[in-house]
Amino acid sequence: MKRLFIGILSLLGAVSTQAQQSFLENQKLFPRVGEAFREKEESIKKEFAKKGVSWPARQLYIRSFKLDSELEIWARNSPADTFTLVKTYRVCSLSGKMGPKRKEGDRQVPEGFYYINDFNPNSSFHLSLGINYPNYSDRMLSDQKKPGGDIYIHGSCLTIGCIPLTDEYIQEVYVMAVHAKNAGQDFIPVHVFPVRFGNNRSMDYLGSVSLTDNESQKFWLNLKNAYDYFEKTRKMPVVMVNSQGKYVYTAPVTQPAIAQIGTTRTQSTN
Repeated sequence: MKRLFIGILSLLGAVSTQAQQSFLENQKLFPRVGEAFREKEESIKKEFAKKGVSWPARQLYIRSFKLDSELEIWARNSPADTFTLVKTYRVCSLSGKMGPKRKEGDRQVPEGFYYINDFNPNSSFHLSLGINYPNYSDRMLSDQKKPGGDIYIHGSCLTIGCIPLTDEYIQEVYVMAVHAKNAGQDFIPVHVFPVRFGNNRSMDYLGSVSLTDNESQKFWLNLKNAYDYFEKTRKMPVVMVNSQGKYVYTAPVTQPAIAQIGTTRTQSTN
């Protein structure tokens, strides 16, 4: 019986490994993804080596700043590790204004705490990674009938409410994200902030906007709490949503991922 039990566990482990490998291999079958791996993987590997992070990283964290037009890739290989900044990309276009997305057609880039929920190797914008807008908070605070959707990090340097990169940059981000998902990170966190809160000029601009927008000011101060925690610890707080749709935070747990943000009232992006 003991041998049978061990045999079953080994079989389950083999099936799990095969499933993880199949995501990577299946993605590489798509022409644009295969090209991205051939052209970008070696240079990405060297970037990771420079930063002292083993390749491929088992966990990614993506952080984007609207006004500053930047997208960061952070990585680590164990929940016990702190995150290391691997690369910063220029976001090449912006639609809408500062403030969260609250309805379909408002041209707004969402602000808040999300995760990658789609890999599109045949995107009209070269390659694209979907984020799970509207999440649980958005569904409470946005237009109840038409909150909008289909928000992506993508190529082609065009946007109406998305986060656009050049084709060259999205190739790199896509390769890193495929590897992380293949390693078992089903929910790659994506945090979108209005500004880089450590940038004085950006903060001054945000302050001038908030003078006439009290609700956004409260929302941004709420987001800043998570930003400050990460800046101090290089670990993400556990992000939850209360009954009013407000984000609340606790210290990260010692075990990895995670409940799906947008589906339950207690939701983590650690």
